[in-house]
Amino acid sequence: MSDPVVATEAGAVRGIARAGSFAFLGIPFAKPPVGALRYASPEPVEPWDGVRDATAFGATPQRGDTGITLIPEPSVPGESTLNVNVFTPAPDAAAALPVLVYIHGGGFVSGSPASPWYDGAAFARDGVVTVTVSYRLGFDGFGYIEGAPHNRGVRDWLAALEWVQRNIAAFGGDPGRVTIAGQSAGGGAVLTLLGMPAAQHLFHAAWSMSGAVGDIPLAEARERSARLAALAGVAPDRAGFSSVDELRLRDLQQEAEHAASRDKLAPAKAMLEGGLGWGPMIDGELIERPTVEAIRAGIGSDKPLVIGATDDEFTMVLDRFRRPLRFVPAALVLARLGVARAVRRPYLAANRSLRQKGTAAVLGRYVTDRVFRSLVARVAAARAASPTWVYGFSWRSPVIGWACHCLDVPFWFDRLDADGVPAIAGDAPPRALADAVHGAASAFVRSGAPGWREWSSAPGTTRVFGGDPAAPDILSRGYASVAALA
Repeated sequence: MSDPVVATEAGAVRGIARAGSFAFLGIPFAKPPVGALRYASPEPVEPWDGVRDATAFGATPQRGDTGITLIPEPSVPGESTLNVNVFTPAPDAAAALPVLVYIHGGGFVSGSPASPWYDGAAFARDGVVTVTVSYRLGFDGFGYIEGAPHNRGVRDWLAALEWVQRNIAAFGGDPGRVTIAGQSAGGGAVLTLLGMPAAQHLFHAAWSMSGAVGDIPLAEARERSARLAALAGVAPDRAGFSSVDELRLRDLQQEAEHAASRDKLAPAKAMLEGGLGWGPMIDGELIERPTVEAIRAGIGSDKPLVIGATDDEFTMVLDRFRRPLRFVPAALVLARLGVARAVRRPYLAANRSLRQKGTAAVLGRYVTDRVFRSLVARVAAARAASPTWVYGFSWRSPVIGWACHCLDVPFWFDRLDADGVPAIAGDAPPRALADAVHGAASAFVRSGAPGWREWSSAPGTTRVFGGDPAAPDILSRGYASVAALA
């Protein structure tokens, strides 16, 4: 089978023929964001002559070695960092197949579309064209800069989606059937786009996994940028920040965000109170109001949405405090976190079985519920009668011991054999669970319905993946314990 060539608006690209699918990697959707364009809105890529090689991942906004992460997301050096990767069953312009556009996570400061977990081969097998996108990260993508456009990373998402509208038909996709999806910060990006008037014409359905939204107030974003400028020793404007090397600025961001603390509850407090250091800001332009408020106002109400989270997103972060907290009552810890007694008592009652695992486990569940699962409940409620499906992912990793953050991703992509999966899911992750999770995702992209009853028609209805084998698949109790937190 010869390698395929597809004509895009900027020029022809040569991809890779694989068993059952084709891949086109590292296709630029905008000019390299360097020099004068570093803090600019994305600009259309310059056309090229001949056939451009698209057989290797392009450069990534993520730089350097990020250390051990739950999802292997390699950094690729280079300047042309705004790219898309396309995975298709067949690059046939007449195919008009449904399209999935995936936005990676990483807290808006890291992550890479070059992860082997994000390969779209399984979706191609199901007749879906998959596109993974990059975007500027951290301060470069989301920091407030006097004299520069706000929300540059968000503008990158829009530019990538616009590229899909103009070019995906040549790869076999239907621009009229685009589903956006993402996990963690990527799931938050999905919700941000769902509530943005400027994005409504660019997609038709959405799936948010463990979404974490930015929603940073403009004044707070300005204050954070001023602190970073002070650390860098420059003026808090475009000229000042442009004079700071990208890697040095990245290191200063990490320094500003990771202050040492002896407080045993510091990790939990940071997640509950600090929010994300960098992310989409409420600028009054692209993002006019907080995400849930925009969704409650009806923006995106015509688009089907699937939203959910894992049972214990970051409980593993608190595992090291099991011994220090073993004699501390869970009620006392929650009180120290500011949880009112009227909320504390029913919450602890709803999580009685978890209390047997210790206070650290209860604290981890509470952080998960406050940061992730309560957002699911708030978004589902805000959508009212709009088509909305809710799920929970409850299968516990035999390696980590929890249904933790990122664990659902290889099941969702049906990439159980990808590099790095055994480190989080063990050597024999259940095939039936991948069939269920990926099957629901594929069905939703193709038909706009994942296969269980809508929350919007029966509030509280939750599809639980990988829970107690003796329990039914559809559980009405899934998000009951977070009602007071939402």
